Amino acid sequence: MGDRTSPPASGPVTVVHVLRHGEVHNPEGVLYGRIPGYHLSDHGRAQAKTVAAYLDGDDVAAVVASPLQRAQETARPIADAHGVDIHTDEGLIESGNLFEGKRFGVGDGALKRPQVWRLLRDPFTPSWGEPYLAIAHRMLGAVHAARALAPGREVVCVSHQLPIWTLRRYLTGQRLWHDPRRRQCALASLTSIEFTGTRMTGLRYAEPAGPSGAMVTGA
Repeated sequence: MGDRTSPPASGPVTVVHVLRHGEVHNPEGVLYGRIPGYHLSDHGRAQAKTVAAYLDGDDVAAVVASPLQRAQETARPIADAHGVDIHTDEGLIESGNLFEGKRFGVGDGALKRPQVWRLLRDPFTPSWGEPYLAIAHRMLGAVHAARALAPGREVVCVSHQLPIWTLRRYLTGQRLWHDPRRRQCALASLTSIEFTGTRMTGLRYAEPAGPSGAMVTGA
């Protein structure tokens, strides 16, 4: 039988930094999902500036963001610091969720409401929102589109916690369903994907704005 060893990756080394947006002003503590109008809090704007300073010496050639306001506002200081425009990509948007506009947290009694039971019947797809595999595929498409914008340089993509975590699990060969309390994707964190040519050759994670709980309101 012939040698089935994959040839070594070749081509320019490009880094796509997938950035979660900063803290959101959300005094009602609702799951806002794709609802428009949710903007960064004062702390969230400070987090965005902290990430911009963290990337100041990097060779960032393009900035791409989800169309939602909190992602666009997080992208702005980075785009300004590197003298580029913000590209918008729908593939980076927050995941769809049928609980949008509602409070749904640990200890609030949501699981005792019969009307929500049908939405919770399948945690593996999940039944309450956009399928994990669909999230992974659109995020991967957005990341590759971003990579193609600046071969051999760096690109920042601003997205949201669940899409970023789903993408990371997909890239590392883990099952996509998971315990949301165990996500490693803090507010204003960077999941940086290195490509050699078109092949992923590295992945790292950083929290330039500090840690935050996976279930924090304002996510």
